[in-house]
This record gives sequence, structure tokens and C-alpha cells, in this order.
Amino acid sequence: MLTFVCSSAAMFTITNNCPFTIWPATLSGAGTTPLPTSGFQLNSGQSAQIPTTPKWSGRVWARTGCTFDASGVGKCQTADCGGKMECGGMGATPPASLFEITIGGYDNLDYYDVSFVDGYNLPIIVVPRSTASSCNATGCASDLNMGCPKELQVVGGDGGSGAPGGVIACNSACGAFNMDQYCCSGQYANPNTCKPSYYSSIFKRACPRAYSYAFDDGTSTFTCNAYEYAIIFCPNSNNNGMEQTPQPGPLITPAMKTRKKGNITSNSMLQVPASICLLLVSFLSLYLVHM
Repeated sequence: MLTFVCSSAAMFTITNNCPFTIWPATLSGAGTTPLPTSGFQLNSGQSAQIPTTPKWSGRVWARTGCTFDASGVGKCQTADCGGKMECGGMGATPPASLFEITIGGYDNLDYYDVSFVDGYNLPIIVVPRSTASSCNATGCASDLNMGCPKELQVVGGDGGSGAPGGVIACNSACGAFNMDQYCCSGQYANPNTCKPSYYSSIFKRACPRAYSYAFDDGTSTFTCNAYEYAIIFCPNSNNNGMEQTPQPGPLITPAMKTRKKGNITSNSMLQVPASICLLLVSFLSLYLVHM
């Protein structure tokens, strides 16, 4: 017997609106199935789609100023992940702008946010697409590198920006000073003692929907049940980029790892995306009515 199980899984459509190449990366949370790619090159104006799996959780970010050899070994100026094209379970080296999501969490909702808790390297907005409800876009189109306090600045090569010696990323206060009151650690490891700092407030004023410090949950975490998340790096700055309708560029197909497909045997379960489930339920209802 073949059993169909309705599942909630979304597509990530990653778009590079920056005037330079970026290298998107993914990190899967513990106990979740890794995505088919954990790092690839995305030229200016291009988009790429990555399928997720039900109950997936993890992070998506983009690296800048990367150089890799033919075997995929090299380094990036910002948000590096162990010096490899495919991050393979390595997280981003701060500072990095992060999109974080848990798909099909409590009450079968997706929980998502954009976080600058680990600092900032690129503008990013995330726009969910859902047929069931209106969901909030989040992120920040502002270039925080331009207004980054001197003591938080990461200065490097061009980072792909064409400005040698310019600011290529902005550290969090935790990353810059490694002090408990900024890192929400030690005696500050709870929301009663760890409060917004002068530095996190700079991030929050510029990007009110993004996480600015560890306990910034109330205004920064959103829920949805989406079939797609448009993740846009360097979005249009008009209206902070939140109201724009994402227009993906020419789609590329990053190299993806294939998984072995087992034979479907008796008493097997086949996971079906939620959108297909709705169609199956509709057809089944019509069939039962006309029996």
C-alpha cells in the first residue's frame, strides 16, 4: 500500500542584485536533511533555486570577495566557511547577514528572521510567497557598511565592490569587543539583563525588522506557511526594499548532490508537497460526492 503524506516544504529563490559576484551558502540545522548544495557562485543579475525538505531548519547567507581553485578550495573576504566553495556543514565566519528559518515548526508554521547578531556584510530582504495568507517580508535593504562605526568596521580589498580599502563588513559589538553585555552571555545571558546597546540600536534604527541582538525576538521573528522564499541580496533601497515585487534574474542551476532513490514498496509513504495535497484533496472530494 502506498500512503501519501502531506508535507510542507518550500523553494528558496536566491537573487543577486549586487553589482558584483556573490557566493551564497547554506547551513542545515542539527537533525535536518542537508540541502542539495551548501555553496555556489552567483553572478550579478542571476538567480538560483534550491529546494528544501519538510521540517528543514538552517541558515542562508552570501559570501563576497571569494577566490577558489578548480577543486573548490580558496577563501572569501567576508562570511567565509572554512575556505571552500561548498561549506559542507561549516557556518559563516562573522560578520555575516543571515537568513534563518525553521520550516513546518510549531502549528506547522515556518518561523523565519534576518539576523545581524553576527554582524553584517550585505543588504538582504526575504519575501515569502504563500497562497493561504499574507506574510511579512523581512530583512534590510540599507547598506550598513556605509554608516558602520569605525570601531566595528571590517576594512579589506574591494570585496567585489570596486572600492579598494573600503568597508566590506560591519562587526557586531559582540564580535568586536567580546564582552558579556554585548554577547548576552555570562550574567547577561537572559532578556532581563541583556538589553539593546548603543551599537545594536544603530542596526535596529536602520533595519527595524531584523535581529540586532540576541533577545530582539519581539519585532524580528515572523511566521508563515509559504511555498517559496525569495531571498534577495542588494535589493532595491526604495521603501527599504520591503514593498518591491521580487523579480528573479536569469535562473542558473547550481551543482546539487543527488540522493539515491529507493524503490517504493508495500506500506511505503510518499511525501507530497502541500500544494499538491490541496489538489489531491479537491479531486478526492469531487470523487466522493459523485459516487
